[in-house]
Amino acid sequence: MPEALLQPMSTTTHTSIDMSDLYRTIAEPSEATVTEKRSKFLAFAWPVTSVDEAMGRVGELQRKYYDARHVCYAYMLGADRTVFRANDNGEPSGTAGKPILGQINSLELTDVVVGVVRYFGGIKLGTPGLIAAYRAAARAALDSATVEERHVLRRVDFTYPYASINDAMKLTRMPGVRVADSVYDNVCRLVLDVEADRAAAVVRAVADVAGASLCDDNDLTTNINI
Repeated sequence: MPEALLQPMSTTTHTSIDMSDLYRTIAEPSEATVTEKRSKFLAFAWPVTSVDEAMGRVGELQRKYYDARHVCYAYMLGADRTVFRANDNGEPSGTAGKPILGQINSLELTDVVVGVVRYFGGIKLGTPGLIAAYRAAARAALDSATVEERHVLRRVDFTYPYASINDAMKLTRMPGVRVADSVYDNVCRLVLDVEADRAAAVVRAVADVAGASLCDDNDLTTNINI
């Protein structure tokens, strides 16, 4: 068993969850409409797990509301909330994307994209009015969604001889474990996604499976999204 993978894992039994192992996101798509001085703001929020998925949602809005004056958006990704973007889509700088992102941050959400479609009503709102309207629209959409806490997951990937399959399968029944992939042959492979606060216990259990060996692509320190 590779010592480098086992050494950082504490042998202490944890009964509480480290809050850094949890993150907040929305459970389902939501939408809301805000009207300000005859301008209509259609706001949409989706749970997403990648930049491509977020931009795909934005593209859907742009195609569906092709006749709208602006389709502005912001997204936040990753349990550590380090991947984000805000876009004004032709509105004055800082009046649309930034207020939308601000509401995502206000609720401490991640893995979410919010798009706001604006139909101009003939009355200019000015910079403060635009900021307030985009902020209100984004917040209304997010308030319409169910917010939930999820566990950060770590990937535990190991091989084992077929003769040890019964012991290996016991790991799949451990709390906080889901099977991401499996291969059954003379040399079998099991890929598990494990709640971060339970990863140490699972790695220790791998060591108890006869002939098991952790694979080089284990991700025991980096957040993964499912």
